[in-house]
Amino acid sequence: MLTPFHLAIQVRDIDEARDFYGSKLGLPEGRSAPTWIDFNMFGHQVVTHLNPAIGRDGTVANHCNPVDSQSVPVPHFGVILEVPAWQQLAERARDFVDQFIIEPCVRFEGQPGQQHTMFFADPSGNALEFKAFADIDGQLFARD
Repeated sequence: MLTPFHLAIQVRDIDEARDFYGSKLGLPEGRSAPTWIDFNMFGHQVVTHLNPAIGRDGTVANHCNPVDSQSVPVPHFGVILEVPAWQQLAERARDFVDQFIIEPCVRFEGQPGQQHTMFFADPSGNALEFKAFADIDGQLFARD
């Protein structure tokens, strides 16, 4: 069994975070306060913390690195799903994501680490990656 991780991220607006992570992504909400919210991200604890310094119109800055000929935002976070769950999320994301950073696709095709992946940002600019492997145990840390 995988031990759940805890990740705290900064957001510009708590209500906006609740709408994005809770309503749009469909993550169950845990405890909350006026300046933070716990979300259950597929068994992991992601906490959105208000950072008033970001400002309502601002976003968190990201850098990009090349990965398999794509520009991957750093930092980013997300989860690894089973392929059917990833496909369902990719379909649902098309309803609320205005612009994907990386459209849903297959990366490292035909290689040991072949994976489905997609990247998009939350309203505060935090980059999220959702990926899936046909064989998570065999492919997650596979090397060429």
